[in-house]
Amino acid sequence: MPDILAVESDQMILWSIWLAVIVISFALFEGLALYRKTPTLSRYVWTLSKAWPPFPYFAGFITGFLVCHFFWGGIVSFAPVQ
Repeated sequence: MPDILAVESDQMILWSIWLAVIVISFALFEGLALYRKTPTLSRYVWTLSKAWPPFPYFAGFITGFLVCHFFWGGIVSFAPVQ
């Protein structure tokens, strides 16, 4: 039977790498857009919101749900997982 702390540690490293890839790719795409003078993420969101006005409300709803889920204990309490 594998040590549960070692398995959790491996999973935490995997999640950290995944988040780092997202941040780095965002920075690269934004830098590339600025370099090429093409639409950035902000311009894309603004254009999408102009074309489909409900978009910001859905984005805000999803963001609010995730904040509650991660930081307010939306599904589970703050008790540590045993």
